[in-house]
Amino acid sequence: MFEKIQADNVFRSGLKMRMVGLTGGIASGKSTISNLFKSYGIPVVDADIVARDVVRKGSGGWKKVVAAFGEDILQDDGEIDRAQLGQIVFSDPSKRQLLNRLLAPFISYGIFWEIVKLWIKGSEVIVLDIPLLFEAKMDHLAKPIIVVWVDPETQLQRLMARDGISEEQARSRINAQTPLDWKRTKADMVIDNSGTLDETREQFQKVLAQVTRPLSWWEFGRSRKGALCFLVSVIVGVIVFRNM
Repeated sequence: MFEKIQADNVFRSGLKMRMVGLTGGIASGKSTISNLFKSYGIPVVDADIVARDVVRKGSGGWKKVVAAFGEDILQDDGEIDRAQLGQIVFSDPSKRQLLNRLLAPFISYGIFWEIVKLWIKGSEVIVLDIPLLFEAKMDHLAKPIIVVWVDPETQLQRLMARDGISEEQARSRINAQTPLDWKRTKADMVIDNSGTLDETREQFQKVLAQVTRPLSWWEFGRSRKGALCFLVSVIVGVIVFRNM
């Protein structure tokens, strides 16, 4: 409870902004960490939600995907059958790369717009929940970067149980992604989600303390109020200079 009150005090100060990167792999438990951030009032920009929005029926992303993969991937209501499309791209690396290329501009714009809206609202801490944070070369946007890691066997078993798929299918999906061990080497902070939920929450509290610590002047400058302060200082400087 103390950590939550401390975090809330930081948010109410309304002075600074930090963009935190959150990434992991399939069935690593990244959503669990994302939800924990939300429970502390920290806004999360979820790339998966953005990705779903950009392929809604009639959207630009929808048109690109249907043109590339055909109308067989559509449901009766005209929406894309995400499960069917997932089977196609997970079984064929070239088609997975094609899908990523088609949707990358739409997803990047969607993430950017969500960040802008939160900046306008005066959010001081923003979590960027992006599965392909490193692969899409968006890691430069965030500091610190948190990687949710899980040991390979636990990841395999959780994926099989979650999606009701065979071991072969689960291994294929895991192998289609960048290894978690590699992502771990690129992280500023790692949450090992191989154990119990209580153990994960204990690690999260330590991460939360780092994320909500006092921010630098550079981060303040990236905030809405920081930008306004900079603008005011420039205007005052111009007025003073003209009157000299």
